[in-house]
Amino acid sequence: MASVLTADFSALGAQCRSLEDAGIDGIHWDVMDGRAVPALSFGPDIIAACRRHVALPFEAHLMTSDPDPLIDQVADAGCDTIMIHPDWIRNPRRTLQTIVDRGLTAGVALSPGTSVDAARWHIDIIGCILIMTVEPGFGGQSNIELINEKIRQVAVLISASDRHVELEVDGGIGPDTIAGAHLAGARKFVVGSALWRSQSFAVAKQKLDDAIGAAYPSTKPV
Repeated sequence: MASVLTADFSALGAQCRSLEDAGIDGIHWDVMDGRAVPALSFGPDIIAACRRHVALPFEAHLMTSDPDPLIDQVADAGCDTIMIHPDWIRNPRRTLQTIVDRGLTAGVALSPGTSVDAARWHIDIIGCILIMTVEPGFGGQSNIELINEKIRQVAVLISASDRHVELEVDGGIGPDTIAGAHLAGARKFVVGSALWRSQSFAVAKQKLDDAIGAAYPSTKPV
């Protein structure tokens, strides 16, 4: 998934098309309200405007102090998945159920200091768990590799649940960090700066694919 938090906001539609042309498999929207986190980003209107340009799956990561009023708006804008921080709001179960009732995938996002239990209590209704390997709210941060242990714990939780729940990682993901997160159990990755710093999205994607492939070398015949 491509995070567009560090994109050129004046050309988001064209950049979303370029990501799709490069084989990127989805767009990750970090919706920030300037209260739960210091930064402001984009809202439903921007997401809806970009929805007209691509057919890629959209997922919204709501970094807001009160996500409930945004759920219908983000859903109507074209997002297929909506993720919230359960430890930031008073009644996360109700909010997650609202997302499910819209026919969307509900997810929980866990900040570096948030316990795995914040996902455990909702494992029966969520479809994804997003592990933050940086503090939420800013792009371009370095990956906290110690979080790989939390990824392993969440992978065990999902396996024990006997449900299909995607394990996603966001924060400082690049060729040097993606293999470690993959080995820990993550299967979906939100990539921001590593895409935008590259000479092309296709080249960046190939480097990420190669990094995962190198961690799983093919068995050669003796």
